[in-house]
Amino acid sequence: MNNNTNRRDNRPRRPRTDRPRTERPRVPLDPARQAAFETLRAVSERDAYANLALPALLRDRGITGRDAAFATELTYGSCRTTGQLDAIIAAAANRPVADIDPVLLDLLRLGAYQLLRTRVEDHAAVATTVGAAKYEFDSVRGGFVNAVLRKIAGRSLDEWLAEVAPDPAKDPIGNLALRHAHPRWIAQAFADALGADAAELPEVLAADDARPQVHLAARPGALAAEELAAATGGTVGRYSPYAVYLPGGDPGRIDAVRDDLALVQDEGSQLIAIALTRAPLSGPDGGRWLDLCAGPGGKTALLAALARGAAATVTAVEPAARRAELVEQNTRGLDVPVLRLDGRDGEAIAAAVGGVGEGFDRVLVDAPCTGLGALRRRPEARWRRRPADLPELTKLQRELLAAAIGLVRPGGVVLYSTCSPHLSETVGVVADAARRHPVQVLDARELFTPVEGLGAGPYVQLWPHRHGTDAMFAAVLRKLPS
Repeated sequence: MNNNTNRRDNRPRRPRTDRPRTERPRVPLDPARQAAFETLRAVSERDAYANLALPALLRDRGITGRDAAFATELTYGSCRTTGQLDAIIAAAANRPVADIDPVLLDLLRLGAYQLLRTRVEDHAAVATTVGAAKYEFDSVRGGFVNAVLRKIAGRSLDEWLAEVAPDPAKDPIGNLALRHAHPRWIAQAFADALGADAAELPEVLAADDARPQVHLAARPGALAAEELAAATGGTVGRYSPYAVYLPGGDPGRIDAVRDDLALVQDEGSQLIAIALTRAPLSGPDGGRWLDLCAGPGGKTALLAALARGAAATVTAVEPAARRAELVEQNTRGLDVPVLRLDGRDGEAIAAAVGGVGEGFDRVLVDAPCTGLGALRRRPEARWRRRPADLPELTKLQRELLAAAIGLVRPGGVVLYSTCSPHLSETVGVVADAARRHPVQVLDARELFTPVEGLGAGPYVQLWPHRHGTDAMFAAVLRKLPS
């Protein structure tokens, strides 16, 4: 790490030999904490994704076993609870976190997370963090970190939250949001989506604040879920006939995953792909299926494997080069042409496949969205997203859904899905399409059998606290004759 670039004033520091060792002891972090700290810096400085940055660091440095698990807990936990930690740090430091050097702030987050949310001994959490602050800066700022962390250590998490969280009588949603480490606007969006079931908001937030179980999808026709479960020590899923729940470990090391016989995929995403194949058409299925927003290709791969058994073929559309490559990787061994085109350009898509006659029989629109339904898998995302992101995303979602309706044949179906329960991205987009286009909104709930607790219909909303899946939304539209 170039220590000079991390200083607020960027002034060159004096050589270490100029300082007495007693004034500035060199106490770098241990490998696990150092990997966590560097990942936090990458997230803060470069908008990196923790779930991509950390595994690369662990591999490069040969950190495995308990150290890797500790680094993972510190990193993902600190990212997931950033807003909650910042509120406590600000109170303990008696200053806004914006006034704290960004490098010191990440160290404070790392130390505060250990004090408040792990079983690490207080003295170890404080000593290692203070030592790192002195190593990165100097004794003065090490003393600041020491004072803040010792103050934080003097109270439990519940005691701190009683001080810094909004008054539950005046702002119950704000109180729940901070207690469960969510921005208030996201907690409000969940409450709005729950509607009459808004009393379940604490359960939703608690489930969203927990580390999710890893789900695998066995490739239909190549490997049975029971076989995959036996090979991995996992458990067959509750709903998808292809799902397996892993007890732990690195799924990238599983033979079936390396051999393209299975892939990592949330069970909710599996249910979306399966529902498209079950949706009733008017007229026969001509076997022309389209995945309009295919990257990174998990749903595409499951669709293509199911298409084999239905004498159908899947065409994938993905404009982003890297995501298109991932689609190709995830669909190896399956006949899936990948078109690097904008999903909103229906004419270009039709031309690229040599024309589709009246249109495709089945179209999946798994639209880009805020990802609020998958926050438990993307630890830093809840603090990165803003309400201001919604207008541009909902405009894109409406345009993609309109293009899909234009590409599907009369009597064919479009399944619109998002990994967000936000009403603007879900029922708002579908209602707009139903007003503007000749479509019939079907009751999607029967396509998700045997799942229960799907809401009042005709849409489907999955929830982590009810179903153990990401909060996926699905609507099914059948195109009417012109």
